[in-house]
Amino acid sequence: MSDFGKDSTTDEVLAGKDMTGTTVFVTGGNSGLGQETGRAMAAKGAHVILAGRDQAKLAEAVAAIIADNPDANLETIVCDLGSLDSIRACGKEANERFEKIDLLINNAGIMATPKGTTSDGFESQFGTNHLGHFVLTKYLMPLVEKGSNKRIVNLSSRGHHFAPVDFDDIHFERREYAPFISYGQSKTANVLFTVGLEQRFADKGIHAYAVHPGGIQTNLGRHMTQELIDGLMEGMATRDPDFKWKTIPQGAATQSWAATADELEGKGGVYCEDCHVAETDDENPNGGVRSYAVDPANAHRLWAVSEKMTGESFSA
Repeated sequence: MSDFGKDSTTDEVLAGKDMTGTTVFVTGGNSGLGQETGRAMAAKGAHVILAGRDQAKLAEAVAAIIADNPDANLETIVCDLGSLDSIRACGKEANERFEKIDLLINNAGIMATPKGTTSDGFESQFGTNHLGHFVLTKYLMPLVEKGSNKRIVNLSSRGHHFAPVDFDDIHFERREYAPFISYGQSKTANVLFTVGLEQRFADKGIHAYAVHPGGIQTNLGRHMTQELIDGLMEGMATRDPDFKWKTIPQGAATQSWAATADELEGKGGVYCEDCHVAETDDENPNGGVRSYAVDPANAHRLWAVSEKMTGESFSA
């Protein structure tokens, strides 16, 4: 167990750490948890690369961080996780511009969106939250391999409790689309991808961690209708009468902890919440990781499906 918990903040979990010489790549770095993670790690001396779809918003994030810490070492790169062409271009540019990546934080995501598809025809949430990061990680892996204390942190969610991956109908072509089932499936995929990365790259000293940040009000829910928001809140209150929102610094703490905690060295392929490694639990509505999300066979199957869908294969 760590010394931190659900109320811990990014600055608390990084206290006393010197990240000088560490290169951090954060997707969704232009707002919310990604921006906060970048700010906190830059404050500890890290070289932080913020990735996002919109250069203007990335510039705003940089300005906000610089205002807090004028010495922050920041760079930006454009990447739209809903477009394989954009991801490939980002990967090519990253390999030309940067020497290495020590910490890859796959933080970006969308939640409970209306039914839609990415520019490549994938269901939007699965396509963006999982397949986009799958392909981006492939293209960034040569840089990660050049790093030291190499870790990949994938943002999942307790939303993975909503649904396993439906391998027979991932893109809702035959079943009725449900925003939260789609979201849950994509968040389960984030955990399975973590297991798959650990299976393939642990021998190279690269370890992967899935993270549930907690309930935070960020722009992640920008696509949700009021009806969906009300339903989500009602469900949370029913399951956990003591529920309260985390602040953004509290929400970004677990990914910052997973990326840097000494006690996690060499112990990847796990799901973390509230700054600790969660137990496998198929019953508890308020915590734990579902067994289907850490099942090695499911992880292998997802990897093969992801390669087939994107036309991109990678292994150690």
